[in-house]
Amino acid sequence: MAKTTTRRPTVRRKPTKKKKSGFPFKTFLFSFLLIGIIFGAYHYRSALNYYFKSQTSTNYKVDKVAQARIFQILKAHKDLTFGIDVSQFQGNINWDEVGLVEYKFPIKFVFIRASAGSDKIDARFDENWKQAQAHHFICGAYHYYRPNENSIAQADNFIKAVTLQKGDLPPVLDIEKLPENQSIDSLKVGLKRWLDRVDAHYKVRPIIYSGERYYIDFLKEEFKGYTFWVANYNFFVENIKDDWLFWQFTQKARINGIEENVDINIYNGTPKMLQYQTISN
Repeated sequence: MAKTTTRRPTVRRKPTKKKKSGFPFKTFLFSFLLIGIIFGAYHYRSALNYYFKSQTSTNYKVDKVAQARIFQILKAHKDLTFGIDVSQFQGNINWDEVGLVEYKFPIKFVFIRASAGSDKIDARFDENWKQAQAHHFICGAYHYYRPNENSIAQADNFIKAVTLQKGDLPPVLDIEKLPENQSIDSLKVGLKRWLDRVDAHYKVRPIIYSGERYYIDFLKEEFKGYTFWVANYNFFVENIKDDWLFWQFTQKARINGIEENVDINIYNGTPKMLQYQTISN
C-alpha cells in the first residue's frame, strides 16, 4: 500500500507595507508654517512688544497683528510723511483729537471723498473739508469713479462739489472696479475724459488712485505722466515703491477722534517736499 503524505496547509503571509520614503508632506507644511510664524514674530518683535504691553487702555477691540504691522511700517518710514483718507463711512469725526497715528507719528495730510459717480456727493464732505483745513492739515479731495456711468457727468459732479485753492493737493480720481458693459479700452477713454475735464477746470493734473494690481494691469503704461496713489495691504510688502507718490498700506488703523477704522497713507517724501505737490496758484 502506497504511503500517503499529508500536505501542510499553505500559510499566506500578509503583505508588508512599504515604508514611505522622504519627508512627510504634513510635517513639511507644519514646519514651514512654524518657521513663518517664528520669523514674523521675530521680525515684528519690537512692534508686537509695543502693542501687547502698552496698548491696553483702548476701549475697542484691536487687531494687534495688523496694528503691529502698522507700527513697524510707520517706524521704517519715519522720515517720510503720513496722512489719512476719510469719507462719510468714518462717521462724525472729532477733528480736535485727530493728530497722531499710533500715538506717535504726526498726520500731515488728509484725502477726503467728495463725490462718487455722476450724482453722489459724500454726505460729510463739506464738514470734513472745513474741519480738516481748520486744523491745518494739507487737504486733497477725491472722486470715486463708477465705470458704468458717463465720465463727463462724473467730472462735473466732482467739480460742482469741490473748490480747490492754493495749498490744496491736486484732485484725485479713484478707480477700483472693472466695467460691466464696456471694454477696458472704452474704460480708459472714459478715465482720460474725466482727467482732461478736471485738469482743464482746476489747471492742475490730477492724481490717480487704485490698487496695485489694477495699476500694473491697466494704468501704469497707459497713463504715463500722471502720478499715482497706490493701495497695497499685503502683509509682506513693507516699503513704498519708487513709482508710488502715495502708498495706502492699511485700512485697519485706529485714530483718536475717529470711531471707525481708517486708511493710512505714506507720501513718498518729506513734509517739505509735500508742499511742492500742492496747488501753487
